[in-house]
Amino acid sequence: MAFWWTLIVIPFAYAICRFLLMLIPPNVPSIDVDASDVLDDGNQTQESGFIYIPPKGRTQQADRKVKCYEPATMKYLGCFPALTPAEVKDRVAQARKAQKVWAKSSFKQRRQFLRILLKYIIEHQKLICEISSRDTGKTMVDASMGEIMTTCEKITWLLSEGERWLKPEYRSSGRPMLHKRSKVEFHPLGVIGAIVSWNYSFHNIFNPMLAAVFSGNGIVIKVSENASWSGCFYFRIIQTALAAIGAPENLVEVVTGFAETGEALVSAVDKIIFVGSPGVGKMIMRKASETLIPVTLELGGKDAFIVCEDVDIAHVAQILVRAALQSSGQNCAGPERIYVHKDIYPSFVSQVEKIVKSVSAGPPLAGRYDMGAICLQDHSEKLQNLVNDALEKGAEIIARGRLGRLGEGAEDQFFPATVLVNVNHTMKLMREETFGPIMPIMKFSSDEEVVELANDSRFGLGCSVFSGSQQRAREIASQIHCGMAAINDMGASYMCQSLPFGGVKDSGFGRFAGIEGLRACCLVKSVVEDRWWPYVKTIIPKPILYPIAENGFEFLESLLKALYGLNIWDRLRALVNVLKILSDKNSSASSNRTA
Repeated sequence: MAFWWTLIVIPFAYAICRFLLMLIPPNVPSIDVDASDVLDDGNQTQESGFIYIPPKGRTQQADRKVKCYEPATMKYLGCFPALTPAEVKDRVAQARKAQKVWAKSSFKQRRQFLRILLKYIIEHQKLICEISSRDTGKTMVDASMGEIMTTCEKITWLLSEGERWLKPEYRSSGRPMLHKRSKVEFHPLGVIGAIVSWNYSFHNIFNPMLAAVFSGNGIVIKVSENASWSGCFYFRIIQTALAAIGAPENLVEVVTGFAETGEALVSAVDKIIFVGSPGVGKMIMRKASETLIPVTLELGGKDAFIVCEDVDIAHVAQILVRAALQSSGQNCAGPERIYVHKDIYPSFVSQVEKIVKSVSAGPPLAGRYDMGAICLQDHSEKLQNLVNDALEKGAEIIARGRLGRLGEGAEDQFFPATVLVNVNHTMKLMREETFGPIMPIMKFSSDEEVVELANDSRFGLGCSVFSGSQQRAREIASQIHCGMAAINDMGASYMCQSLPFGGVKDSGFGRFAGIEGLRACCLVKSVVEDRWWPYVKTIIPKPILYPIAENGFEFLESLLKALYGLNIWDRLRALVNVLKILSDKNSSASSNRTA
């Protein structure tokens, strides 16, 4: 009885101690990041307050400056240098020098860096979201969900599990190597390069940076020319946190510029992570092939959103609209093709129509709007062209959201939430990545048909399948050729930071996030050593020592039968023959040699 009582008490006492330790707040220092030049306090100078006018007949590249503006108001924010290839290589060299020191850092020090960042983010959510909103046009709610929540979850996962997945992993040694210990080690690659997109300017910087730094690497990040203003402020947060733990200076660098800057980065680093379009991704692959560095490409998607007839229509309609309009539809993994079973098609469309008509779009910091701006100039025109092509081929607009009060010069930066029906795969809207607040809804009649429709795309990032039967939803999702699937949800896999993120086909290859993404920042090294050194070590059997004996092949033939034969009696007979050959003192090297 006393034995069993001990088995119960010890785990219970351990759990109580763990709980009590959780009540003790960790000793995490606060950092002070200067934000005086990015706060919009209403006292803007003329330089930082005038309406931005895009240059006519001359590109920004020609000016060698990255000019930044608020998409929602077209107010000028500032400019940053477009770094030359020589300047980029110098930044990489500085990061490489710092990384050699950082590679020797402890996981304890790396975790403290993450905790400092997490503390700052939680305490300055409003500031981070406002800066993202001003630079990319998204609402505060969209920034909170897409920038803050995802980043905090990644940090929390790394704190909880990061060290575990970077420690040596022991593997089985196999039959002929029973006396060996086999393991996989994960070493830093060196300096990682990341070329990131503008749509989530905070998270897209922190996502590769967190994995790279925690795994012992340095990193140089080229921020998008469409989000350089916010990116350079977010860089200050990283610099200040690194300084707080005594990390080497220049371990993380942020560079600004255009294609030339990105091309130089690819040539100088040990791995490149790219988030962007398929066309640019192919150019990066070509450039990376010159130095044969590993590449991770996340190139967008055209995700299928499948709704079977046995769902809660009102519930799924709300999920669809929330997912489709997040950040004005400017998401890599967003529902861009909606397939609804014919039996509930009218009811589902009616429900979506009702919700969308209540959605308003406008300057996110100037009023209470559901949607913000389109970040890129001229993208609203592209969206309208996709809609026009669909209308010409028989589609119909059944609902549009409302536009609020827009500032002079910013009218073209907004696009209302739009729902189309009677769509099909001949339309560009169902084939090209939209990256906007448009929901084309198409009927399907059977599970087989919807699987075929979902796979009829050059993209393969993710999918969502909704059904009253989880088994049915799983079966449909398992047949869709993509990198991620959500069952009765949309985009849920990215909030599970233990899971990898990435796709197939024109959506790219390689993974970031999760165990796979973390280890992708590493040199994966196989290591084999003697298990009982120096008492048991490898000895080459006499029949295969040079010069090789006449019965050398016979020895190996019997050895292989003994190791891998399917019949136990055949294996035992082969083992006896192996021992007989080894004990044969008359075994000698073959005298028949070719000169």
